[in-house]
Amino acid sequence: MHLKPLLILRYFTILLLTGLLFGCGDPASDVATVIPPPKSVGLRPGDGIVVSLQSIPDANSLQEQIDDQGFISLPYIGQVAVANLTESEIAQKVRESYINQKIYTAIDVSVAVTQRFIHVGGEVMRPGRVLWSPDLTLNKAIQEAGGFSLYGKKSGVLLTRDAKTYVVDLKSALRNPDKDFKVYPGDSLNVPRSPY
Repeated sequence: MHLKPLLILRYFTILLLTGLLFGCGDPASDVATVIPPPKSVGLRPGDGIVVSLQSIPDANSLQEQIDDQGFISLPYIGQVAVANLTESEIAQKVRESYINQKIYTAIDVSVAVTQRFIHVGGEVMRPGRVLWSPDLTLNKAIQEAGGFSLYGKKSGVLLTRDAKTYVVDLKSALRNPDKDFKVYPGDSLNVPRSPY
Protein backbone atom coordinates (compact mmCIF):
# COMPACT_ATOMS: atom_id res chain seq x y z
CA MET A 1 0.00 0.00 0.00
CA HIS A 2 2.85 2.43 0.70
CA LEU A 3 4.30 1.82 -2.74
CA LYS A 4 1.48 3.60 -4.59
CA PRO A 5 2.02 7.09 -3.02
CA LEU A 6 5.75 6.82 -3.76
CA LEU A 7 5.07 6.03 -7.43
CA ILE A 8 2.68 8.99 -7.69
CA LEU A 9 5.26 11.29 -6.09
CA ARG A 10 7.98 10.12 -8.50
CA TYR A 11 5.62 10.52 -11.46
CA PHE A 12 4.83 14.14 -10.53
CA THR A 13 8.50 14.91 -9.84
CA ILE A 14 9.49 13.62 -13.30
CA LEU A 15 6.61 15.54 -14.88
CA LEU A 16 7.64 18.75 -13.10
CA LEU A 17 11.31 18.41 -14.11
CA THR A 18 10.35 17.65 -17.72
CA GLY A 19 8.16 20.74 -17.81
CA LEU A 20 10.93 22.89 -16.37
CA LEU A 21 13.53 21.57 -18.80
CA PHE A 22 11.49 21.45 -22.00
CA GLY A 23 8.35 23.48 -21.39
CA CYS A 24 9.99 26.83 -20.82
CA GLY A 25 11.10 28.02 -24.23
CA ASP A 26 14.06 30.30 -24.66
CA PRO A 27 12.70 33.84 -24.22
CA ALA A 28 15.39 35.18 -26.54
CA SER A 29 13.81 33.23 -29.41
CA ASP A 30 10.68 35.43 -29.09
CA VAL A 31 12.64 38.69 -29.43
CA ALA A 32 11.68 40.66 -32.53
CA THR A 33 14.37 41.19 -35.15
CA VAL A 34 12.12 43.09 -37.57
CA ILE A 35 9.10 45.24 -36.73
CA PRO A 36 7.02 46.48 -39.66
CA PRO A 37 5.93 50.13 -39.72
CA PRO A 38 2.29 50.79 -38.81
CA LYS A 39 -0.40 50.04 -41.39
CA SER A 40 -2.13 53.36 -40.84
CA VAL A 41 -0.49 56.77 -40.69
CA GLY A 42 -3.77 58.45 -39.86
CA LEU A 43 -4.30 60.66 -36.85
CA ARG A 44 -5.47 59.15 -33.58
CA PRO A 45 -7.28 60.30 -30.45
CA GLY A 46 -5.04 62.61 -28.44
CA ASP A 47 -3.25 64.03 -31.48
CA GLY A 48 -3.23 67.83 -31.71
CA ILE A 49 -3.93 69.66 -34.98
CA VAL A 50 -4.43 73.19 -36.29
CA VAL A 51 -7.32 73.62 -38.71
CA SER A 52 -6.96 76.79 -40.80
CA LEU A 53 -10.12 78.11 -42.43
CA GLN A 54 -9.23 80.59 -45.21
CA SER A 55 -10.84 82.51 -48.09
CA ILE A 56 -13.86 83.28 -45.92
CA PRO A 57 -14.94 86.51 -44.17
CA ASP A 58 -14.02 85.21 -40.70
CA ALA A 59 -10.78 83.38 -41.53
CA ASN A 60 -9.45 81.55 -38.53
CA SER A 61 -6.91 78.99 -37.29
CA LEU A 62 -8.25 76.63 -34.66
CA GLN A 63 -6.20 74.50 -32.26
CA GLU A 64 -7.97 71.18 -31.83
CA GLN A 65 -7.24 67.91 -30.07
CA ILE A 66 -8.83 64.73 -31.37
CA ASP A 67 -11.07 63.45 -28.57
CA ASP A 68 -11.31 59.86 -27.31
CA GLN A 69 -14.06 59.06 -29.84
CA GLY A 70 -12.01 60.44 -32.76
CA PHE A 71 -13.83 63.77 -33.24
CA ILE A 72 -12.92 67.44 -33.40
CA SER A 73 -15.45 70.23 -32.93
CA LEU A 74 -15.56 73.14 -35.38
CA PRO A 75 -17.67 76.35 -35.53
CA TYR A 76 -21.05 76.07 -37.28
CA ILE A 77 -20.67 72.39 -38.28
CA GLY A 78 -20.06 70.81 -34.86
CA GLN A 79 -18.31 67.48 -34.52
CA VAL A 80 -16.34 65.96 -37.39
CA ALA A 81 -15.00 62.38 -37.26
CA VAL A 82 -11.28 62.53 -38.09
CA ALA A 83 -9.68 59.48 -36.46
CA ASN A 84 -7.47 57.42 -38.80
CA LEU A 85 -7.56 60.12 -41.49
CA THR A 86 -4.51 61.88 -42.87
CA GLU A 87 -4.11 65.67 -42.75
CA SER A 88 -5.23 66.09 -46.37
CA GLU A 89 -8.24 63.80 -45.84
CA ILE A 90 -9.30 65.85 -42.81
CA ALA A 91 -8.94 69.10 -44.76
CA GLN A 92 -11.10 67.71 -47.57
CA LYS A 93 -13.74 66.41 -45.14
CA VAL A 94 -13.95 69.74 -43.28
CA ARG A 95 -14.17 71.67 -46.55
CA GLU A 96 -16.99 69.43 -47.84
CA SER A 97 -18.86 69.72 -44.51
CA TYR A 98 -18.85 73.52 -44.64
CA ILE A 99 -19.99 73.55 -48.29
CA ASN A 100 -22.58 70.72 -47.98
CA GLN A 101 -24.18 72.38 -44.96
CA LYS A 102 -24.25 75.61 -46.96
CA ILE A 103 -22.26 77.54 -44.37
CA TYR A 104 -19.88 78.76 -47.10
CA THR A 105 -19.96 78.43 -50.88
CA ALA A 106 -16.15 78.34 -51.11
CA ILE A 107 -13.56 77.75 -48.42
CA ASP A 108 -9.92 76.73 -48.27
CA VAL A 109 -8.96 74.40 -45.42
CA SER A 110 -5.51 73.29 -44.36
CA VAL A 111 -4.60 70.98 -41.49
CA ALA A 112 -1.26 70.75 -39.69
CA VAL A 113 -0.31 68.32 -36.94
CA THR A 114 0.99 69.96 -33.78
CA GLN A 115 1.37 67.01 -31.40
CA ARG A 116 1.35 63.24 -31.63
CA PHE A 117 2.03 60.81 -28.82
CA ILE A 118 3.08 57.31 -27.88
CA HIS A 119 2.40 55.65 -24.53
CA VAL A 120 5.13 54.27 -22.25
CA GLY A 121 4.05 52.21 -19.26
CA GLY A 122 5.19 49.58 -16.82
CA GLU A 123 8.51 49.73 -15.02
CA VAL A 124 9.66 53.23 -16.01
CA MET A 125 10.10 56.23 -13.74
CA ARG A 126 7.31 58.36 -15.29
CA PRO A 127 4.76 56.18 -17.11
CA GLY A 128 2.38 58.00 -19.45
CA ARG A 129 2.26 59.82 -22.78
CA VAL A 130 5.49 60.76 -24.54
CA LEU A 131 5.54 63.40 -27.26
CA TRP A 132 6.40 61.79 -30.60
CA SER A 133 9.02 63.12 -33.00
CA PRO A 134 10.16 61.57 -36.30
CA ASP A 135 13.51 60.44 -34.83
CA LEU A 136 12.03 58.84 -31.67
CA THR A 137 13.34 55.32 -31.02
CA LEU A 138 12.49 52.79 -28.32
CA ASN A 139 15.44 53.79 -26.12
CA LYS A 140 14.74 57.51 -26.54
CA ALA A 141 11.08 56.96 -25.60
CA ILE A 142 12.09 55.08 -22.44
CA GLN A 143 14.48 57.92 -21.56
CA GLU A 144 11.69 60.48 -22.10
CA ALA A 145 9.67 58.48 -19.56
CA GLY A 146 12.46 58.90 -17.01
CA GLY A 147 14.34 55.71 -17.83
CA PHE A 148 13.91 52.20 -16.49
CA SER A 149 12.86 51.77 -12.88
CA LEU A 150 15.02 49.64 -10.61
CA TYR A 151 13.00 46.54 -11.59
CA GLY A 152 12.54 47.27 -15.30
CA LYS A 153 13.31 44.31 -17.56
CA LYS A 154 15.44 45.78 -20.35
CA SER A 155 15.59 42.56 -22.35
CA GLY A 156 11.82 42.09 -22.66
CA VAL A 157 10.22 45.43 -23.53
CA LEU A 158 6.82 45.01 -25.20
CA LEU A 159 5.97 47.17 -28.22
CA THR A 160 2.32 47.12 -29.30
CA ARG A 161 1.57 48.37 -32.80
CA ASP A 162 -1.55 47.69 -34.91
CA ALA A 163 -2.91 45.30 -32.25
CA LYS A 164 0.22 43.11 -32.39
CA THR A 165 2.80 42.91 -29.61
CA TYR A 166 6.54 42.48 -30.20
CA VAL A 167 9.21 41.63 -27.60
CA VAL A 168 12.28 43.85 -27.93
CA ASP A 169 15.67 43.47 -26.24
CA LEU A 170 16.76 47.02 -25.43
CA LYS A 171 19.93 45.77 -23.72
CA SER A 172 21.24 44.65 -27.10
CA ALA A 173 19.85 47.81 -28.75
CA LEU A 174 22.16 49.88 -26.57
CA ARG A 175 25.12 47.99 -28.04
CA ASN A 176 23.72 47.80 -31.57
CA PRO A 177 21.72 50.89 -32.67
CA ASP A 178 20.22 48.94 -35.62
CA LYS A 179 18.09 47.08 -33.05
CA ASP A 180 16.77 50.32 -31.56
CA PHE A 181 13.57 50.45 -33.61
CA LYS A 182 11.74 53.68 -34.45
CA VAL A 183 8.41 54.23 -32.77
CA TYR A 184 5.37 55.75 -34.44
CA PRO A 185 2.37 57.71 -33.17
CA GLY A 186 -0.07 55.43 -31.42
CA ASP A 187 2.57 52.86 -30.43
CA SER A 188 2.51 51.61 -26.88
CA LEU A 189 5.57 50.45 -24.91
CA ASN A 190 5.37 48.41 -21.75
CA VAL A 191 8.39 47.57 -19.63
CA PRO A 192 7.68 44.40 -17.64
CA ARG A 193 8.94 43.81 -14.13
CA SER A 194 12.10 41.74 -13.88
CA PRO A 195 11.76 38.72 -11.58
CA TYR A 196 14.96 39.76 -9.73
